[in-house]
Amino acid sequence: MSISHEDIGDNLRRIVITGRLDMPGTESVASKLEELVAAPKKGVVVDLSSVRFLASIGIRLLLTSARAQAGRGGKLVLAAPQPQVRKILEGAGIDQLVALAP
Repeated sequence: MSISHEDIGDNLRRIVITGRLDMPGTESVASKLEELVAAPKKGVVVDLSSVRFLASIGIRLLLTSARAQAGRGGKLVLAAPQPQVRKILEGAGIDQLVALAP
C-alpha cells in the first residue's frame, strides 16, 4: 500500500492510493489519508485507479474522509476506480453519498 498527493493550486488536493484497501492496507494508509484530507483545501480528489481491492473497512475510511471534508465546507470525490472497485462502491450505495468520477 502506498499513498501520495499533489496540491493543484490553493484549493485542490489530489491523493493517490495504490494497492488493496483491505484490513492491513487500510490500516497502513488511514492516518496519512486523514492527515491529507485535513489540510485546508476546498476540494479533494482521491484517485482510486491503482486500488485493486476494496473491503468494508476501506469503504469506511473513504466515507469518514468525505464526511470530514464536508464538515469543513469542502468536497471529496472518488476518481477513476477500477471496474471491480466501482462495482463494490455502487453496490454499497457509496455513489449516493460520495461523488464518483470516471
